Amino acid sequence: MGAVGRGVGRATATGGTTTGRERRRAGRDGRAAVARAIKRVFIDGEAGTTGLQVRERLAGRADVELIQLEEGARKDATARREALNACDAAILCLPDAAAIEAVALVENENTVVIDASTAFRVADGWTYGFAELAPGHRDAVRTSKRISNPGCYPTGFIALTRPLVDVGILKPGSALTVNAVSGYTGGGKALIKVYEEEEHEPWGAYGFNLDHKHLPEMAKWSMLGREPIFMPAVGSFAQGMVVSVPLHYDQLAADGQSAERLHECLRERYDGSAFVSVRDLNRMDDLERGAFMRPDSLANTNKLELSVYANDKKRTAVLVARLDNLGKGASGAAVQNMNLALGLEEMSGL
Repeated sequence: MGAVGRGVGRATATGGTTTGRERRRAGRDGRAAVARAIKRVFIDGEAGTTGLQVRERLAGRADVELIQLEEGARKDATARREALNACDAAILCLPDAAAIEAVALVENENTVVIDASTAFRVADGWTYGFAELAPGHRDAVRTSKRISNPGCYPTGFIALTRPLVDVGILKPGSALTVNAVSGYTGGGKALIKVYEEEEHEPWGAYGFNLDHKHLPEMAKWSMLGREPIFMPAVGSFAQGMVVSVPLHYDQLAADGQSAERLHECLRERYDGSAFVSVRDLNRMDDLERGAFMRPDSLANTNKLELSVYANDKKRTAVLVARLDNLGKGASGAAVQNMNLALGLEEMSGL
């Protein structure tokens, strides 16, 4: 873990040597300034599915230096403690229990912690790492030292529903359902092995206990305050995701009961966003065979696409979010949050 140069020797210039010494000092000052501009980042859990993608997104960046542990030291508490306190930002790509343990090892008050587990997504003192959540929320991410990276499914659900709640179209406490399908990489190495090396089902719904771990953050950060009925599924493709929220107009405030108003609400919220876009209302021409939305179209990106399909005559609508479960749903969001919190270019590496 070679340290980046930090210090600059102090020199006193006198007489005829002043110009030469000042030039040398300026050179040292310049090199030190470059060194200080380089941010040190430690990925705790870099060998996992999300960790590997974060590392790939940071590879080759001139403004970031990775602190990496030898394979044998990755679970050593002393080595991890040293790395966690030597970095400018720690990105935790760990199971919940291990993430909680890692946070307890951080003693450096200047270390930014970005946690990709579910451990802190509804915890006090942590900033929810969806920069586009609401006006002003990006600044909250910029100034935070503790950032909880959103879940992949909640990213889609919250992006669709929070704007409607904020303007009063959806009332807090509304009873909603969510249907979603994700690529199999969302299940980590174990599910990747099943889908890439073993006999497996082409598509599988799950979550039948109706207690998915993403439900608390869906309820909190949508501002609905009520958990939706959530039915996720896994498909036989590696990366990508579609999240859909069906609505009856009777569930909406009177001024929100039209296709145009629903679409306008989302478009206004995300206007000018670098990563979140709202497709044309009821757009069908770019769907597969004019009817089928591919879940993997945004693989390996940090993009999030939102769509509104509505039928005013039938007084029904479906809101749809498409994203990469490992991109905007995991590693891309982590890098975006890191960039913001460290004062780097937000789109760098994305």
